[in-house]
Amino acid sequence: MTRVAAIDCGTNSIRLLVADCTVSDSASGAGATGELIELDRRMIIVRLGQGVDRTGRLAPEALERTFAACREYAAVIRELGAERVRFVATSASRDAENRDVFVQGVKDILGVEPEVISGDQEAEFSFTGATKELVAHEHLERPFLVVDIGGGSTEFVVGEDHVRAARSVDVGCVRLTERHLVVDGVVTDPPSPEQIAAMRADIEAALDLAAESVPLAEARTLVGLAGSVTTVAGIVLGLPEYVSSEIHHARISYEQVREVSERMLTATHAERAAIPVMHPGRVDVIGAGVLVLLAIMERIGATEVIVSEHDILDGIAWKTAEEVESDEQRS
Repeated sequence: MTRVAAIDCGTNSIRLLVADCTVSDSASGAGATGELIELDRRMIIVRLGQGVDRTGRLAPEALERTFAACREYAAVIRELGAERVRFVATSASRDAENRDVFVQGVKDILGVEPEVISGDQEAEFSFTGATKELVAHEHLERPFLVVDIGGGSTEFVVGEDHVRAARSVDVGCVRLTERHLVVDGVVTDPPSPEQIAAMRADIEAALDLAAESVPLAEARTLVGLAGSVTTVAGIVLGLPEYVSSEIHHARISYEQVREVSERMLTATHAERAAIPVMHPGRVDVIGAGVLVLLAIMERIGATEVIVSEHDILDGIAWKTAEEVESDEQRS
């Protein structure tokens, strides 16, 4: 087994997975077969993308929050003795003019340089992580459409056992909230019908863009990833606290998603914060996130979404383990 550490630094959160992976000798694709044993998985809301859509730069306070999380993760990685660390950075750090400050800070703390990956690379990692367990379920219709609703962007991937087409578009829960719901530095509580309509128009335009290169209409099974989707599942299930095992592979109907969307977009900050499964860092952005999910389901006519706790982190871990094994074979 190969022990690896995968870090996914997005617009809203930074997440760590340390896992032991048994990798297949097959060259059929990333993580096609094998076993992944999770040793530690955690998330910290850092809002790295704070203000990036407006200023084009990473804010000093956002960078410090991110570096503090990196120092915590470095301690965990040392304790568990990961053989290799891979740090993947997504939407916010792609967009920022001062991303060199971010890159150097991460390198100083963790000893590895963050890979500022493209949206298409992000989508492929997400697909691998999300569908690895699902491909064995013969009753699930193909192709899968995997949607990863992040803070700054949403990734769309269509495929059967492997990726067939992928596209990243710049609508995420943080970006939409900052663009449409922030007035004079304060999030509207709750948003007006006009603000919601403007968000929806942005989402629909992004779906049109995604459909140019990803055959959304061909999708037969919708798989939803990331915090907005898992939070919706927790709300629907009425969980008294966030329980990953209950949320993973939960099936949430279109009607349930629509009801949660209406509730989140008409609730106050205090009402949303009082929901047991709501992470404090998602209170102000969950309305935008669930609206993205609802629009996707309406666009493809999905009657349900399968929620996955396994996503880009798992895909990064599998790919990293395969690279370790490949290096060992060459040596």
